[in-house]
Amino acid sequence: MSGSAQVFALRGSLAVAAVLFAGTSAFAGAKDESAADWLFPKWFNEWHDGLANKGLNFGATYIVDNIGNVSGGVSRGAINFGRLDLSVDADLDKLVGWTGGRFYANGFIIYGRGLTRNYIMNLATISEIEALPDQRLYNAYFEQSFFDGRLNIRAGQQAADVEFFDSETDDLFINGTFGWPAIKATNLPAGGPAPPIAVPGIRVKAQVADNVTVFGAVFNGSAAAPGDGDPQTRDNHGLAFRVNDPAWVIGQVHFDYHLDIGGSSLAGNFTPGGWYHFGDFDSQRFTADGFSLADPTGSGIPAKLRGNYGIYAVIEQTLWRPPGAEPDKTVSASIPGVTAFGRIAYSPPDRNLIDLYLDGGVGFVGFTPGRPLDRFGIGVAYMRISGAARSLDVDTQIFSGIQSPVRSSEALLEIIYEAHIKPGWLIAPYFQYVVRPSGGIPNPNDPTGTSRIGDAAVFGFTTTFRY
Repeated sequence: MSGSAQVFALRGSLAVAAVLFAGTSAFAGAKDESAADWLFPKWFNEWHDGLANKGLNFGATYIVDNIGNVSGGVSRGAINFGRLDLSVDADLDKLVGWTGGRFYANGFIIYGRGLTRNYIMNLATISEIEALPDQRLYNAYFEQSFFDGRLNIRAGQQAADVEFFDSETDDLFINGTFGWPAIKATNLPAGGPAPPIAVPGIRVKAQVADNVTVFGAVFNGSAAAPGDGDPQTRDNHGLAFRVNDPAWVIGQVHFDYHLDIGGSSLAGNFTPGGWYHFGDFDSQRFTADGFSLADPTGSGIPAKLRGNYGIYAVIEQTLWRPPGAEPDKTVSASIPGVTAFGRIAYSPPDRNLIDLYLDGGVGFVGFTPGRPLDRFGIGVAYMRISGAARSLDVDTQIFSGIQSPVRSSEALLEIIYEAHIKPGWLIAPYFQYVVRPSGGIPNPNDPTGTSRIGDAAVFGFTTTFRY
């Protein structure tokens, strides 16, 4: 199917699906918005609200990205791609009298070609919705709350990116690393449980004090069977349901606090955490027989290293609220004011491509006259290539006799403005600049192998409809 035919077919699917599916799923900062008042007639909204009051909520979110790479990367060009997210959220208390019970499931219809995969070849995916064209199940889990919601257990196919290593402010940005950091997407098998692949697991969340919440989860260690190529092709339609791979466990503690500055009480939070994977991981430099992977006399088969781990921390802080605003109980990045976040992560360099990750940003809400919900922000990210991988590049120079690039790090800048056109309708123009894609790998268009892929300048325009 041609690109234009895919777009036409998807838009037709949206028209049908939006009539059948309506709900309250959130995207970015628009948690208080819905297209119900203008997208469909009153009778349909009343029908939907009636179902919701009985405990059955259907939802549809359509996101379309138009992105162009104007310099650098491996080629220049513009693309159009998108994702339709259909969901069902069942409140089992209202439906069948099961106190504290909930079932949630959603699936993606994805079309188009990704800019990162085809034009830039960087580590931090330019758009968080970039994926191979497919129709796939994403989440499908049961959730049970106890003690007035202070303890919550979730079991089934699920993702980790919304609750772990996350902040409110980073949801403003389009680049995938602000949703699921590249250090996890690159180092974990199949990229870890994050869009577009979720995995079976059990998550426990416990509010142990008014300002302290503990999270812990165990997931199947890979969403896809072992093999070559993109993991998405080995988990067709999100139906692999793998449960026998070595486990991946993750935990964190979320602390809420307040700072009294200039007579204002400004909310903040701090979240340290860590993870461990029980599987085997390839050495970034050596073969099983002790040779460099670049040595032609060696086997070329990476040594297997047992286990892997990572530690991380997130801090988020409200910097300013308008005079007279009510104090926030927790940080909110969708009401007027200024918030900021910072994140850091580390993993051992001998078995990981990225060993150090840093990102941060600032979000502004309500600074455009007459548009209290509009937001804009600036975010940056840094991914350091591990010492073992850099040493392999030096080995490659020695054995090949070619002064090929030695990878160092990838860095990213994103500037975005999110405009709320109508309830449930957002548009977001943005700019991204990628420094040293993939840390500075050789440019495949250079036959000499001595130059790296150039820094990339990207302009994009995302449109979101949520109902």
